[in-house]
Amino acid sequence: MASSFRAFLVNDLFGDPALYVSLPWERRALLFDLGDVTALSAGRLLKITDVFVSHTHVDHFVGFDHLLRVLLGRPKGLRMYGPPGFIGHVEGKLRGYTWNIVEGYTLTLEVHEVHPDRVVTARFACAEGFLRRDDPAPRAFDGVVLDESQFRVRATHLDHRILCLAFALEETIHLNVDRANLEALGLPVGPWLMDLKRAIRAGAPEDHPIRIAWSEDGRRVERILPLGDLRRDVVRVSPGQKLAYITDAVNSTGNAEKITQLAQGADAFYCEAAYPERDHDRAAARFHLTAAQAGRLAAEAHARRLVVFHFSPKYRDCPGDLLDEAMAAFGQRPKG
Repeated sequence: MASSFRAFLVNDLFGDPALYVSLPWERRALLFDLGDVTALSAGRLLKITDVFVSHTHVDHFVGFDHLLRVLLGRPKGLRMYGPPGFIGHVEGKLRGYTWNIVEGYTLTLEVHEVHPDRVVTARFACAEGFLRRDDPAPRAFDGVVLDESQFRVRATHLDHRILCLAFALEETIHLNVDRANLEALGLPVGPWLMDLKRAIRAGAPEDHPIRIAWSEDGRRVERILPLGDLRRDVVRVSPGQKLAYITDAVNSTGNAEKITQLAQGADAFYCEAAYPERDHDRAAARFHLTAAQAGRLAAEAHARRLVVFHFSPKYRDCPGDLLDEAMAAFGQRPKG
Protein backbone atom coordinates (compact mmCIF):
# COMPACT_ATOMS: atom_id res chain seq x y z
CA MET A 1 0.00 0.00 0.00
CA ALA A 2 1.46 3.33 -1.04
CA SER A 3 2.04 5.81 1.77
CA SER A 4 -0.14 8.90 2.01
CA PHE A 5 2.51 10.62 4.12
CA ARG A 6 5.63 11.41 2.12
CA ALA A 7 8.05 11.85 4.98
CA PHE A 8 11.80 12.34 5.10
CA LEU A 9 14.41 13.50 7.59
CA VAL A 10 15.75 16.88 6.55
CA ASN A 11 19.28 16.21 7.84
CA ASP A 12 21.59 13.22 8.15
CA LEU A 13 21.66 10.88 11.14
CA PHE A 14 23.92 13.25 13.09
CA GLY A 15 22.19 16.48 12.06
CA ASP A 16 19.51 18.50 13.80
CA PRO A 17 16.12 16.80 14.10
CA ALA A 18 13.51 17.86 11.55
CA LEU A 19 11.02 15.55 9.85
CA TYR A 20 9.27 16.94 6.75
CA VAL A 21 5.92 15.34 5.92
CA SER A 22 4.25 16.20 2.63
CA LEU A 23 0.48 15.74 2.32
CA PRO A 24 0.07 15.49 -1.47
CA TRP A 25 -3.73 15.52 -1.47
CA GLU A 26 -3.64 18.81 0.47
CA ARG A 27 -0.72 20.42 -1.41
CA ARG A 28 0.73 21.25 2.00
CA ALA A 29 3.30 19.94 4.45
CA LEU A 30 3.89 19.45 8.16
CA LEU A 31 7.19 19.74 10.01
CA PHE A 32 8.10 17.82 13.15
CA ASP A 33 10.84 19.67 15.04
CA LEU A 34 12.58 22.78 13.83
CA GLY A 35 16.31 22.13 13.82
CA ASP A 36 18.46 23.37 10.95
CA VAL A 37 16.16 23.49 7.90
CA THR A 38 18.42 25.31 5.44
CA ALA A 39 18.56 22.14 3.32
CA LEU A 40 14.88 22.62 2.44
CA SER A 41 14.05 24.70 -0.62
CA ALA A 42 11.93 27.81 -0.27
CA GLY A 43 9.19 26.01 -2.18
CA ARG A 44 9.05 23.24 0.39
CA LEU A 45 9.20 25.65 3.32
CA LEU A 46 6.30 27.65 1.89
CA LYS A 47 4.12 24.53 1.88
CA ILE A 48 4.43 24.12 5.65
CA THR A 49 1.23 24.98 7.49
CA ASP A 50 1.94 23.40 10.89
CA VAL A 51 5.11 22.88 12.92
CA PHE A 52 5.24 20.48 15.87
CA VAL A 53 8.19 21.17 18.19
CA SER A 54 9.20 18.55 20.75
CA HIS A 55 11.08 21.09 22.91
CA THR A 56 13.19 24.20 22.47
CA HIS A 57 16.74 22.94 22.93
CA VAL A 58 18.77 24.71 20.27
CA ASP A 59 19.14 21.71 17.95
CA HIS A 60 15.34 21.36 17.83
CA PHE A 61 14.44 25.02 17.41
CA VAL A 62 17.32 26.84 15.69
CA GLY A 63 15.51 26.65 12.33
CA PHE A 64 12.78 29.04 13.46
CA ASP A 65 14.65 32.09 12.18
CA HIS A 66 15.25 30.61 8.73
CA LEU A 67 11.63 29.51 8.36
CA LEU A 68 10.41 32.94 9.50
CA ARG A 69 12.72 34.65 6.99
CA VAL A 70 11.28 32.63 4.09
CA LEU A 71 7.64 33.13 5.15
CA LEU A 72 7.99 36.83 5.88
CA GLY A 73 6.07 38.99 3.44
CA ARG A 74 4.04 36.05 2.10
CA PRO A 75 0.24 35.94 2.41
CA LYS A 76 0.41 33.04 4.82
CA GLY A 77 -0.36 31.81 8.31
CA LEU A 78 1.63 29.29 10.34
CA ARG A 79 0.46 27.21 13.27
CA MET A 80 3.01 26.00 15.81
CA TYR A 81 2.73 23.55 18.69
CA GLY A 82 5.17 23.03 21.54
CA PRO A 83 5.51 22.11 25.24
CA PRO A 84 4.98 24.32 28.33
CA GLY A 85 6.83 27.62 27.94
CA PHE A 86 6.70 27.46 24.15
CA ILE A 87 4.81 30.71 23.61
CA GLY A 88 7.42 32.60 25.61
CA HIS A 89 10.21 31.06 23.56
CA VAL A 90 8.57 32.10 20.28
CA GLU A 91 7.95 35.58 21.67
CA GLY A 92 11.58 35.85 22.70
CA LYS A 93 12.72 34.93 19.20
CA LEU A 94 10.43 37.54 17.65
CA ARG A 95 11.51 40.26 20.06
CA GLY A 96 15.09 39.81 18.90
CA TYR A 97 14.27 41.72 15.71
CA THR A 98 12.94 45.19 14.79
CA TRP A 99 9.55 45.26 13.04
CA ASN A 100 8.98 48.92 12.17
CA ILE A 101 8.16 48.70 8.43
CA VAL A 102 5.93 45.63 8.16
CA GLU A 103 2.47 47.24 8.17
CA GLY A 104 1.40 45.59 4.90
CA TYR A 105 2.66 42.11 5.81
CA THR A 106 0.00 39.48 6.51
CA LEU A 107 1.99 36.63 8.08
CA THR A 108 0.42 35.49 11.36
CA LEU A 109 1.79 32.92 13.78
CA GLU A 110 -0.72 30.95 15.83
CA VAL A 111 1.23 29.37 18.69
CA HIS A 112 -0.18 26.57 20.84
CA GLU A 113 1.46 25.65 24.14
CA VAL A 114 0.56 22.09 25.14
CA HIS A 115 0.37 21.43 28.88
CA PRO A 116 -0.59 18.05 30.38
CA ASP A 117 -4.11 19.33 31.10
CA ARG A 118 -4.71 22.25 28.71
CA VAL A 119 -3.63 24.00 25.51
CA VAL A 120 -2.88 27.73 25.72
CA THR A 121 -2.84 29.80 22.51
CA ALA A 122 -1.32 33.13 21.49
CA ARG A 123 -1.18 34.91 18.15
CA PHE A 124 1.52 37.09 16.66
CA ALA A 125 0.63 39.20 13.59
CA CYS A 126 3.50 40.59 11.55
CA ALA A 127 1.51 43.74 10.68
CA GLU A 128 1.38 44.50 14.42
CA GLY A 129 5.12 43.99 14.87
CA PHE A 130 4.38 40.48 16.16
CA LEU A 131 2.71 41.84 19.27
CA ARG A 132 1.62 38.95 21.48
CA ARG A 133 -2.14 38.48 21.82
CA ASP A 134 -3.26 35.69 24.15
CA ASP A 135 -6.52 33.81 23.71
CA PRO A 136 -8.57 34.45 26.85
CA ALA A 137 -9.49 30.83 27.59
CA PRO A 138 -7.38 27.69 27.15
CA ARG A 139 -8.94 24.49 25.88
CA ALA A 140 -8.74 21.16 27.64
CA PHE A 141 -6.02 18.85 26.32
CA ASP A 142 -7.42 15.45 25.37
CA GLY A 143 -4.31 14.09 23.70
CA VAL A 144 -5.07 15.65 20.29
CA VAL A 145 -3.29 18.84 19.25
CA LEU A 146 -4.67 19.10 15.71
CA ASP A 147 -7.84 17.49 14.40
CA GLU A 148 -8.89 17.83 10.75
CA SER A 149 -11.14 15.80 8.51
CA GLN A 150 -8.14 14.29 6.70
CA PHE A 151 -5.85 13.57 9.66
CA ARG A 152 -5.15 14.24 13.31
CA VAL A 153 -1.99 14.78 15.34
CA ARG A 154 -1.76 13.35 18.85
CA ALA A 155 0.85 14.23 21.44
CA THR A 156 2.12 13.03 24.80
CA HIS A 157 4.56 14.49 27.31
CA LEU A 158 7.87 12.70 27.89
CA ASP A 159 10.58 13.21 30.50
CA HIS A 160 13.77 14.79 29.11
CA ARG A 161 14.52 16.52 32.39
CA ILE A 162 11.99 18.97 30.99
CA LEU A 163 8.65 18.12 29.42
CA CYS A 164 9.19 17.09 25.81
CA LEU A 165 6.46 16.25 23.31
CA ALA A 166 6.23 13.10 21.21
CA PHE A 167 3.78 13.09 18.29
CA ALA A 168 1.69 10.70 16.20
CA LEU A 169 0.25 11.67 12.82
CA GLU A 170 -2.83 9.61 11.96
CA GLU A 171 -4.65 9.54 8.64
CA THR A 172 -8.43 9.24 9.09
CA ILE A 173 -8.89 7.00 6.03
CA HIS A 174 -6.52 5.75 3.34
CA LEU A 175 -7.53 6.10 -0.31
CA ASN A 176 -5.97 4.00 -3.07
CA VAL A 177 -6.71 4.38 -6.79
CA ASP A 178 -7.55 1.22 -8.73
CA ARG A 179 -5.38 1.78 -11.80
CA ALA A 180 -6.94 -1.10 -13.75
CA ASN A 181 -10.46 0.29 -13.35
CA LEU A 182 -9.20 3.76 -14.13
CA GLU A 183 -7.75 2.53 -17.41
CA ALA A 184 -10.91 0.56 -18.22
CA LEU A 185 -12.93 3.76 -17.87
CA GLY A 186 -10.55 5.56 -20.23
CA LEU A 187 -9.47 8.01 -17.54
CA PRO A 188 -5.89 9.24 -17.11
CA VAL A 189 -3.75 9.51 -14.01
CA GLY A 190 -3.33 13.19 -13.14
CA PRO A 191 -3.76 16.01 -10.63
CA TRP A 192 -7.53 15.55 -10.73
CA LEU A 193 -7.09 12.46 -8.53
CA MET A 194 -5.91 14.74 -5.72
CA ASP A 195 -9.09 16.76 -6.15
CA LEU A 196 -11.11 13.55 -6.02
CA LYS A 197 -9.42 12.37 -2.81
CA ARG A 198 -9.79 15.79 -1.25
CA ALA A 199 -13.52 15.79 -1.98
CA ILE A 200 -13.96 12.30 -0.49
CA ARG A 201 -12.05 13.24 2.67
CA ALA A 202 -14.12 16.41 3.02
CA GLY A 203 -17.37 14.40 2.83
CA ALA A 204 -18.61 16.02 -0.39
CA PRO A 205 -22.02 14.76 -1.67
CA GLU A 206 -22.38 11.97 -4.22
CA ASP A 207 -23.32 14.39 -7.01
CA HIS A 208 -20.33 16.66 -6.43
CA PRO A 209 -18.77 17.21 -9.91
CA ILE A 210 -15.16 16.17 -10.51
CA ARG A 211 -13.56 17.82 -13.53
CA ILE A 212 -11.08 15.62 -15.42
CA ALA A 213 -8.97 17.21 -18.18
CA TRP A 214 -6.07 15.89 -20.25
CA SER A 215 -4.42 16.18 -23.65
CA GLU A 216 -4.93 13.50 -26.28
CA ASP A 217 -3.51 13.62 -29.84
CA GLY A 218 -2.82 17.30 -29.46
CA ARG A 219 -6.31 18.22 -28.31
CA ARG A 220 -7.78 18.94 -24.92
CA VAL A 221 -10.23 16.37 -23.56
CA GLU A 222 -12.48 17.11 -20.62
CA ARG A 223 -15.04 15.07 -18.70
CA ILE A 224 -17.09 15.83 -15.62
CA LEU A 225 -18.19 12.88 -13.51
CA PRO A 226 -20.03 12.68 -10.18
CA LEU A 227 -17.94 11.94 -7.13
CA GLY A 228 -20.16 8.99 -6.17
CA ASP A 229 -19.47 7.09 -9.41
CA LEU A 230 -15.71 7.68 -9.16
CA ARG A 231 -15.59 6.67 -5.51
CA ARG A 232 -17.38 3.42 -6.33
CA ASP A 233 -15.40 2.57 -9.45
CA VAL A 234 -11.81 3.75 -8.94
CA VAL A 235 -11.19 4.37 -5.22
CA ARG A 236 -10.50 1.74 -2.57
CA VAL A 237 -10.90 2.83 1.06
CA SER A 238 -8.84 1.25 3.84
CA PRO A 239 -7.82 2.17 7.42
CA GLY A 240 -5.65 5.27 7.65
CA GLN A 241 -1.90 5.19 8.07
CA LYS A 242 0.06 6.34 11.11
CA LEU A 243 3.46 7.93 11.69
CA ALA A 244 5.08 8.35 15.13
CA TYR A 245 7.85 10.81 16.01
CA ILE A 246 9.81 10.34 19.26
CA THR A 247 12.94 12.15 20.27
CA ASP A 248 14.85 13.20 23.40
CA ALA A 249 13.51 11.04 26.20
CA VAL A 250 15.12 9.09 28.99
CA ASN A 251 14.57 5.33 29.11
CA SER A 252 12.00 4.98 31.90
CA THR A 253 8.90 2.93 32.54
CA GLY A 254 6.71 6.02 32.37
CA ASN A 255 8.16 7.19 29.06
CA ALA A 256 8.01 3.69 27.57
CA GLU A 257 4.33 3.32 28.44
CA LYS A 258 3.46 6.68 26.91
CA ILE A 259 5.50 6.04 23.76
CA THR A 260 4.09 2.58 23.07
CA GLN A 261 0.54 3.78 23.65
CA LEU A 262 0.98 6.82 21.38
CA ALA A 263 2.76 4.90 18.61
CA GLN A 264 0.82 1.63 18.75
CA GLY A 265 0.52 0.13 15.28
CA ALA A 266 2.48 2.90 13.57
CA ASP A 267 3.38 2.30 9.94
CA ALA A 268 6.56 4.35 10.46
CA PHE A 269 8.21 4.84 13.86
CA TYR A 270 10.77 7.67 13.82
CA CYS A 271 12.87 7.52 16.96
CA GLU A 272 16.07 9.01 18.29
CA ALA A 273 18.96 6.60 18.89
CA ALA A 274 21.58 8.84 20.40
CA TYR A 275 23.91 6.26 21.98
CA PRO A 276 24.84 2.59 21.61
CA GLU A 277 23.75 0.24 24.38
CA ARG A 278 27.34 -0.04 25.64
CA ASP A 279 27.04 3.61 26.71
CA HIS A 280 23.59 3.33 28.29
CA ASP A 281 24.81 5.08 31.45
CA ARG A 282 25.82 8.10 29.39
CA ALA A 283 22.46 8.00 27.59
CA ALA A 284 20.60 7.96 30.92
CA ALA A 285 22.69 10.85 32.26
CA ARG A 286 21.83 12.90 29.14
CA PHE A 287 18.15 11.84 29.21
CA HIS A 288 18.37 10.14 25.81
CA LEU A 289 17.61 6.70 24.37
CA THR A 290 20.09 4.14 23.13
CA ALA A 291 19.69 2.52 19.74
CA ALA A 292 18.64 -0.77 21.34
CA GLN A 293 16.06 0.98 23.49
CA ALA A 294 14.64 2.67 20.39
CA GLY A 295 14.38 -0.70 18.66
CA ARG A 296 12.64 -2.31 21.62
CA LEU A 297 10.13 0.54 21.86
CA ALA A 298 9.28 0.20 18.18
CA ALA A 299 8.82 -3.55 18.66
CA GLU A 300 6.60 -3.05 21.72
CA ALA A 301 4.50 -0.60 19.71
CA HIS A 302 4.15 -3.21 16.93
CA ALA A 303 5.40 -0.67 14.40
CA ARG A 304 5.79 -1.83 10.81
CA ARG A 305 8.97 0.15 10.14
CA LEU A 306 11.63 1.79 12.32
CA VAL A 307 13.63 4.85 11.27
CA VAL A 308 16.31 5.98 13.73
CA PHE A 309 18.02 9.40 13.78
CA HIS A 310 19.60 12.01 16.10
CA PHE A 311 22.83 10.08 16.65
CA SER A 312 25.36 11.64 19.01
CA PRO A 313 28.33 13.11 17.05
CA LYS A 314 30.57 11.05 19.33
CA TYR A 315 29.77 8.04 17.11
CA ARG A 316 30.28 9.65 13.73
CA ASP A 317 32.93 7.05 12.89
CA CYS A 318 30.62 4.12 13.59
CA PRO A 319 27.02 4.91 12.60
CA GLY A 320 26.56 1.34 11.46
CA ASP A 321 26.88 0.14 15.05
CA LEU A 322 23.84 2.17 16.11
CA LEU A 323 21.83 1.20 13.04
CA ASP A 324 22.57 -2.50 13.46
CA GLU A 325 21.81 -2.38 17.17
CA ALA A 326 18.47 -0.64 16.67
CA MET A 327 17.33 -3.00 13.92
CA ALA A 328 18.43 -6.08 15.87
CA ALA A 329 16.35 -4.98 18.87
CA PHE A 330 13.42 -4.11 16.59
CA GLY A 331 13.56 -7.59 15.10
CA GLN A 332 13.01 -9.18 18.51
CA ARG A 333 9.28 -8.52 18.38
CA PRO A 334 7.12 -9.56 21.33
CA LYS A 335 4.62 -12.33 20.71
CA GLY A 336 0.94 -11.58 20.51
